[in-house]
Amino acid sequence: MSLPKDAMLLRIFIGEDDRCGRQPLYEAIVMKAREMHMAGATVLRGPLGFGHSSRVHTSKILRLSEDLPIVVEIVDTQDKIDAFLPVLDSMIGCGLVTLERVQVIQYGTSRND
Repeated sequence: MSLPKDAMLLRIFIGEDDRCGRQPLYEAIVMKAREMHMAGATVLRGPLGFGHSSRVHTSKILRLSEDLPIVVEIVDTQDKIDAFLPVLDSMIGCGLVTLERVQVIQYGTSRND
């Protein structure tokens, strides 16, 4: 699979405790992206953050928090991202979703080692 130089970055901000059925939401999003043959997805877990509620979520020992911030990033073509958005909308109850244009410098390797 190759990606054009100009692509889109879909960034999804959710909580670690968010669910899609019995599955963690971040896991369901990545599995759906894989099923739809998206170029790639990464889940990032944040040690600190807050959202629309202004409630701080932290991983500090003295303030144990469940529901730490999670960011799912997916990079692909505009067409594939556009096709994924309605599916994503049906999975997410609340969260922040952003889109931005990105320039792909390298995707995979073509070395013959």
